[in-house]
Formats: sequence, C-alpha cells, structure tokens
Amino acid sequence: MGVILYYTSVSSNLEVKKHQQMIECVLDGKKIPYQKIDISASEEDKAKMREVAGNDKALPPQLTNDDTYCGDFAAFEEAVENETLEEFLKLK
Repeated sequence: MGVILYYTSVSSNLEVKKHQQMIECVLDGKKIPYQKIDISASEEDKAKMREVAGNDKALPPQLTNDDTYCGDFAAFEEAVENETLEEFLKLK
C-alpha cells in the first residue's frame, strides 16, 4: 500500500484544512504516491489512525507507511524543511 494520508473532509478548522492541503501539494509535487483515507467517513478508519499513531486523541492529518506510523503535520513540516522527507515517510 505505501504512504497513507489520514485526513478529514469534514472540518470547520481552517488550520487542519491548510495542513492537509500542504501535505497533498508536497507529496504530489515530489511525485510520491499515497493513499488518502477520510476518517470522517468511517469510525473504523479513525480508530485505525489513532491506533497506529499510538494516541487515542490524535487528529488528522496523520501519515503512515502501511501500518508504520510516520508522524503528524508538525513532524512532516520538519522533515520537509530538513530535506528528510523520504526517511520520514519510511521510503528509504
């Protein structure tokens, strides 16, 4: 499966929407294939995201590589700034 972006299509929080869009722009720009899973469509997917993140209060966006947790937006942003995105996404 590879990289998975857990996101929500239902959010009134502008910050969450911006973070999700930025992640998609970066992944698309770097041609990194990924799957999007909308946690607002499934309680099961939300539970899976929180289980993999190891945090029962985790909010989207969250990134995993299959069932291996990569991190949240702050960790993603740091990896982009440090040019360690492939390592962050467990692609190397």
